[in-house]
Amino acid sequence: QVQLVESGGGLVEAGGSLRLSCAASGLSFSTFAVGWFRQAPGKEREFVGAISRLGSDTYYDDAVKGRFTIFRDNAKNTVYLQMNGLKPEDAAVYYCAADQRRGLADGASSMDYEYDYWGQGAQVTVSS
Repeated sequence: QVQLVESGGGLVEAGGSLRLSCAASGLSFSTFAVGWFRQAPGKEREFVGAISRLGSDTYYDDAVKGRFTIFRDNAKNTVYLQMNGLKPEDAAVYYCAADQRRGLADGASSMDYEYDYWGQGAQVTVSS
């Protein structure tokens, strides 16, 4: 059974930092690209960033570029989302997702429908 479990969410003041973790089990983790998405109340889910299978490539939405960093430790089956310089508009439930990218070249997608497995989400709240 595949499981993705996010942790590390919480309440932080604007300008502060949080690190989310996404721990995976039940899959060959290094064969999956991993993406981070977020959804704020009343809004659609949106792409935050993603990392390729071996971590050689990362991709970020313009809204978080330069503030957020994604990295992974395949030995620990974990991907991290380091969030610095948080803004009130970053507040949302953050989800990690895994994409096996069957038949595709290395890389990672920004499209949520490409992803095969999803975590339950972690709440991030940013106070102004």
